[in-house]
Amino acid sequence: MSKTSTDGVPRHAPAPLRHSLNGETMGTRYSVVFYGPEDLRTECLARSLFAAVDRVDRQMSTWKVESDLNRLNSAPVGEWVAVPEELMTVLAEALRIGRLSNGAFDIGIGALVNAWGFGPECRHPDAARIAAASETPRATAADSLLLDRPGGRVRKFAPLSLDLSAIAKGFGVDEMARIMDEFRLNAWLIGIDGEMRARGVKPDGSFWAVAHERPDRHARDAMGVIELADMAVATSGNYRRWLETGNGIVSHTIEPSRGAPLVNGVASVSVITPTCMSADAWATALLVSGIERGLALARSAALEAIFVMEDGTVTSTL
Repeated sequence: MSKTSTDGVPRHAPAPLRHSLNGETMGTRYSVVFYGPEDLRTECLARSLFAAVDRVDRQMSTWKVESDLNRLNSAPVGEWVAVPEELMTVLAEALRIGRLSNGAFDIGIGALVNAWGFGPECRHPDAARIAAASETPRATAADSLLLDRPGGRVRKFAPLSLDLSAIAKGFGVDEMARIMDEFRLNAWLIGIDGEMRARGVKPDGSFWAVAHERPDRHARDAMGVIELADMAVATSGNYRRWLETGNGIVSHTIEPSRGAPLVNGVASVSVITPTCMSADAWATALLVSGIERGLALARSAALEAIFVMEDGTVTSTL
């Protein structure tokens, strides 16, 4: 057998190429940046990613009349309702963080979200709806929802309108992460809007860089950079979704204890955790809690969190 001049010389695998994909979901866009082989079937990956986020949207959107969440919302009190595994996972995590945050995170505020003009039924604050949704005592998700995880079913003990907008996008990112792992890709940054998750590092060894956005209602500007590797980050703030009324700016974040839009001086909170679902929910919980209670809560839960106040002051647990 003849030998060539390269016999016995180690052959190095070609350097991975940078790829990117994006699409629409949940009223916004998802994005994927990753490194992989040149011959990767990106069309197959793109279909799988879209299917994953679309399944989350179809199950958990309050804007889709036939979603599994709306089916649960409209079910009679006391009736068991079968729910998909993904929705059950999100409900369980939402209730867990709701309890740990002493109710600062409560998915049972759907009626209030609608009443203040941020849901599918109202586009502006409705005084009659607000009064009805603010009745005391208001049913909370933690006290009014029973999950039968082995049986794949849920039951309400009181009239309850659930809203998963502060956790579903994070779970959608985690579902995208599951697809990336199934394709055995180990260097990527994925996100839905401001919820991001990273795996590994770039080929040059550098971490993935995510802009830490300045909470400005009128411009997009980075005030810093958050570096990620095998972690997720989510930001909750009062500067991207709001309504301007005769009484001033109304934040889309509802404070469950008051039954009204948040007013506590905190402009945004970013949280870094292993999963984006957890980061998404905790960011809202800490934002609602305010700077003092939020910092104490973040430290007690061993969370990496960055608080930005409306006056520009930055405090973190990093």
